[in-house]
Amino acid sequence: MQKVLIQFLVIFLLSFQIINAQQPQKPNSVEIYNQIQKLTFLGSVLYIAAHPDDENTRLISYLSNETKARTGYLSLTRGDGGQNLIGSQLRELLGVIRTQELIEARKIDGGEQFFSRANDFGYSKNPDETLEIWDKEKVLSDIVWTIRKFQPDVIINRFDHRSAGTTHGHHTASALLSVKSFDLANNPAIFPEQLKLVEPWQPKRQFFNTSWWFYGSKEKFDAADKKNLFSIQTGVYYQSIGKSNQEIAALSRSRHQSQGFGSTGSRGEETEYLEFLNGKPLQDKVDIFEGIDTSWNRVKGGKPIGELLTKIASEFDFANPSASIPDLVKAYSLIQSLDENHWKLIKSEEIKKTIAACAGLFLEAVAQNQEATPASLLKLKLEVINRSQIAMDLTSVITLPESKKTPQNLSLKNNISQNINLDLQLPSTIEYTQPYWLKEKATEGLYTVSNQKIIGIPDIIREVKVVFNVQINGIEIPFERTVVYKYNDDVKGEMYNYLDIVPEVTTSILDKVSLFKDNKKKYLAVKIKAGKDAVKGDLQLDLPINWQVLPKSIPFTLDKKGTELTVYFEVTPPNSPYEVIAKSIAIIDGKIFDKEQIIIDFNHITKQQVLKPSEAKFIRMDLKIKEEKIAYIMGAGDEVPNSLAQMGYKVTLLNPEEISPEKLANFDVVMTGIRAYNTVQALANKQNILFDFVKGGKTMLVQYNNPNELVTENIAPFPMKISRDRVTEENAEVRFLAPNHPVLNSPNKITTKDFEGWKQEQGLYYPSDFDKAFTPILSSNDKGETPKKGALLIAPYGKGYYIYTGLSFFRELPEGISGAYKLLSNMISLQNPVSIPAEKGKR
Repeated sequence: MQKVLIQFLVIFLLSFQIINAQQPQKPNSVEIYNQIQKLTFLGSVLYIAAHPDDENTRLISYLSNETKARTGYLSLTRGDGGQNLIGSQLRELLGVIRTQELIEARKIDGGEQFFSRANDFGYSKNPDETLEIWDKEKVLSDIVWTIRKFQPDVIINRFDHRSAGTTHGHHTASALLSVKSFDLANNPAIFPEQLKLVEPWQPKRQFFNTSWWFYGSKEKFDAADKKNLFSIQTGVYYQSIGKSNQEIAALSRSRHQSQGFGSTGSRGEETEYLEFLNGKPLQDKVDIFEGIDTSWNRVKGGKPIGELLTKIASEFDFANPSASIPDLVKAYSLIQSLDENHWKLIKSEEIKKTIAACAGLFLEAVAQNQEATPASLLKLKLEVINRSQIAMDLTSVITLPESKKTPQNLSLKNNISQNINLDLQLPSTIEYTQPYWLKEKATEGLYTVSNQKIIGIPDIIREVKVVFNVQINGIEIPFERTVVYKYNDDVKGEMYNYLDIVPEVTTSILDKVSLFKDNKKKYLAVKIKAGKDAVKGDLQLDLPINWQVLPKSIPFTLDKKGTELTVYFEVTPPNSPYEVIAKSIAIIDGKIFDKEQIIIDFNHITKQQVLKPSEAKFIRMDLKIKEEKIAYIMGAGDEVPNSLAQMGYKVTLLNPEEISPEKLANFDVVMTGIRAYNTVQALANKQNILFDFVKGGKTMLVQYNNPNELVTENIAPFPMKISRDRVTEENAEVRFLAPNHPVLNSPNKITTKDFEGWKQEQGLYYPSDFDKAFTPILSSNDKGETPKKGALLIAPYGKGYYIYTGLSFFRELPEGISGAYKLLSNMISLQNPVSIPAEKGKR
C-alpha cells in the first residue's frame, strides 16, 4: 500500500505545475495569512461539468476562499469544439487556448483544474449521442480516476442528469457519468488497473448546483418550492482584500476570452442552491461538510500538527510574516514524519509555499534562451535571495531531469542576492514540449493518452527543473522551480516564458490547403526553421507518385537557431480530380524531422508550443470561378479570406470604419466573417451603405451570427429572425428546395455529394423566420427533428443579391472540403439576377 501511495504522490506533484509563467507569485501578508488558514482545513470538493466556462466560479471561489476547502474543477473536455472570438484557431488549437484560460481562471478563484480525455466534438443535442462518440466507459474511467486521485469529500454537478434533450448533450452526459461514478469509485472491481496507482474512494455526498437557468426564468425559480434545496450565501465581502466573492468570480470567469465571457463583478447578498443527490443527507442544512472531520484529526498523528497550525494562524503578524517561519518549519517537519497518505503531499506543498512567502524567499532558474533541443547543454542563471531575518542556507541544488546534485553551502543572509551559474545537460531522450494529449492520434470523441499516470493533468508536462535545497533551523526543505526564460520588453517590462524543448528543425507548408483548378503546375512554399545552430540537411515534399514534385529534394543550411528559410517546390497535379495529404520532411544526418511548430501567444495566457505533423491538403478539382473582387469584413476571426485567395479571388480585408460608397465601388462582393454582427459595432451604422451596394447590382454574403447581442437587428434588407437552430450531424441528408436556382447550378453544378465529408457540423444559428423575399435553398435536419430551411437564404434586392448562410464554411474551407469551395464559388458568382419565384416555406 505504501508503494501505491508513493506512486500517487508522484502523480499528484505534476498537478502543481500550474505556475504563472508570466510572473512568479509574490504573496502579500493577507494572502499569506489565507494560506496559513487553508493549511488547517482538510476537506475537499470536486465540481464536475462538461466544458471550460461551464463552471460556477462564484461557488468555486467561495469554497476555496471562504470555506478554505481544497476545490477542484473537472471539465470533461478542453472546449475544442467551440468558436473562437480572439483568433482563427479552431479544434485542438482552440482546446489548447481554452485549457490555459481555465488554468488562469483557477489561479484567480483558488481552485485546481482537471480534465478527462473527452474530445469536444461540437454541439450535441442528446447525451446518448455524446456518450457514444466519447466512448462512455473511457470517460467514466477518467472521472473515477480523478475521484480516486483527488479524494473529494463532496461532489457537485453543474448540470442535471435528468434533463436529457433540454440542454447540450455534453452537459447532461457529464452529470450522468458523475452520478454513476459516485459509488463506482469505491468499488475495487471497477477499473482495477487504476489501483496500482490510487486507492478506491467513497465521496460522502453529491449535489446538483441548480439555479434559475434550469427553471427557464428567474420568475419561475423565485416561485419554486426550495424546501428540498440546500442554500449557501456566497455574497461574501473579503474586507482584507477589498473584493466581494462575486468580484473575484467575475475576474476568474473573464479569463474565458476566447468564448467572450467577460463578466462584470457584483456585490451584495447572493445565494447558491444545491440539490442533494447521493450519499449521507444533510441534517442541519448548514454545512456541506456536515459530519465530515475536516481537521488534522482525520490523519493519524495529525492532531499536534493541527494544534500548531492553529497557533500559527492566531499569532500571525501581518507586519512581520517571517515571525511565523520557525513554527511553520516545525509543522513541515511534523508533516514529513507522518505515514504516507493523501494529505501528506498536499499539505507539504502548501506549507512550503507559505514558508517561502513568509521569508520573501525568491528562487529562480533562468535559461539563456527560450528554446533548446534534446542533448544540448543549458546555461542557467540561478537567483536566490532570503528577504527575512531568519537564518537559512542553500545546501545544494538538483537539476532535473538529469538528477545531478551540486553542493552549494551558501549562507542566505537577509536581502543579499546570490547568483549562481550552472550547466544542465539535457538527455537525448527528453520529450519535446507540447500538450501531452495531442501527442497520439485522437478519435472524434476521445484523446489518446496511453500513460494512466498523466490522465487528467491540466497542463503541458515540463521536465526541466531545478530543486533548491534550503536548510532552515536544521531542517532541509526542497523547493522545486520550473526553468523559465525571461527578457525585458521596452513597453511591457519584465516578461516570462517557460523553456521549450524543440526539434532540431521544424517545417511548415505555408498553404494548409492548395487548390489546383486544372492540371497546371504551382509553386508551393515550405518554411524551414532551425531549433539549434548549424543545421544542415535536405527537405522533401512527400506526395503520391501521380503528383509530380520538382526538385525531389532541396538542400538547406541554417547557421543560427531561430533562423527561417522559405523554399519552393514545383507541383503538378494529376489530370483528374484527386485529394491528397502532402507532407514536408527534413532529413539531417539520416534522422527524419516531420513536425510543424505552432506558437499560440496571447497576453492573458501562457505562451504555448504545439507540434503537429507538417502536412497540408492538396486538392485537384474542377472549380470554376468568375474572379470577382471581394471585400472581407472580419468578425470573430476565421481563415476564410485565405481560402478565398486559394480559390483565385482578389480579397481585401476591409476595415468596417472605412465602409463608404466610394470604397465599395472597387468590389463585386462584400462578405462578413463569422459573428461580425456580434463583434463589430461599426456595422450598426453601415447597413444602409451596404444595402445600397447590393441594390446597385452587387452581392453581399453574410456568414452566421449568434442571435444574442447583435449590434443591430437590421442585418438584412428584409425581415429575418436568427434562431438557435442548427444541424450538428455533419452527414445529415441535404435536400434541395430550389434545385433550379443559379446558386446550385452556376458556375459549378452542386449535388448532394458536395455535402459529404463535412466536419463537425453542417451549420448553426439558422434563421427560423424570414421574409417571402428570401428563397430557402437547402433543407436538412438532425435525426428525430423537423427540417431546417435556414441554412442558405438568398434574396434579390434591387439589381443584386443578399445572401445569409449559417453553413459552417469557416470550418469546412480550412479542412479542404471540395463541396464547400464549389458552393461558395456559386454564391460569390451571383450577379445581375433574373426574377426567381419564391419557394413556399416558413415565413
